[in-house]
Amino acid sequence: MAETEVVRGVSLTLSAGEVVGLLGPSGAGKTTFFRALAGELPVRTGQIELDGLDISREPLWRRARRGIGYVPQTPSVLWDLTVEQNLATFEALSRNPASPGARAWARMVELDERRSVRARELSGGERRRLELARALVGRPKVLVCDEPFAGIDPAGAARLGELLRQQAEGGMAVILADHHVAEALRVCDRAHLLVDGRVEATGSPDTFREHPLVVGRYLGSWAGTPSPLADGAGEQ
Repeated sequence: MAETEVVRGVSLTLSAGEVVGLLGPSGAGKTTFFRALAGELPVRTGQIELDGLDISREPLWRRARRGIGYVPQTPSVLWDLTVEQNLATFEALSRNPASPGARAWARMVELDERRSVRARELSGGERRRLELARALVGRPKVLVCDEPFAGIDPAGAARLGELLRQQAEGGMAVILADHHVAEALRVCDRAHLLVDGRVEATGSPDTFREHPLVVGRYLGSWAGTPSPLADGAGEQ
C-alpha cells in the first residue's frame, strides 16, 4: 500500500514559557503532526528534538519519560476509575518521587470535590481537566494538546485555557490545536496556520486573525456557519 505524506516540511521551535497554536481546517494534518510529535506515529523524514537530543525514533513511553506530555483528542483516562484513582494510577506510572499526590493534582485542575466520581460520569469539561492532570503528572517539559476545548462550554473552555497559561507561566512549553479559534488565540503567544500539511502563515494572535491566508483559507471556509472566532462556536 502506498504511503500518503500528510505533513510536509513543518518546522516549529517551542520555547519554555510559551503557548503555541497550530490551527487550520479539518484534514490539515494537525492530529497527524501531534501524534508523530508524541510518538504514536513514525517519522519518515525530518527529526524531532528535545533539548538538542534527537528523539525521532523513540517510542511514546520513552518520549514521555524525557518530557513530552500528550493530551490526545480521544479519551485518555480510565473510565471505570474515580478521579482520585486515575490520578493515583498515573502518578505511580510516572515514577516521580516528588509528585504531590492525587488530591493535589485534583485540586490543581479544580476537581477536588469530584475526586470520588468515576471518569465516565464527569462532564466534558471535567473529563478534559482530568486528562490534562493525567498528562501533567509526569511533569512534562512540553505539553501537546489536541482539541483541548472540544465539547466544553465557553466557561469551561476559559478555565481550561487559564490552566494551560499557568503551565506555560511555570516554564512549560505548550502547543495546542483546536477549532475553538477564539479560545485558542486567547491563550496563545503565537499561532501557525496549517493547510494541506504545510505551515502557510505565522504570527501573534492579532496578526494571525487578520492574515489574508488565515481569512481566505481557514476562517473563510466557515461561511454560512458560526465563525470559529466567536465565543462558543462549535460547541458540542
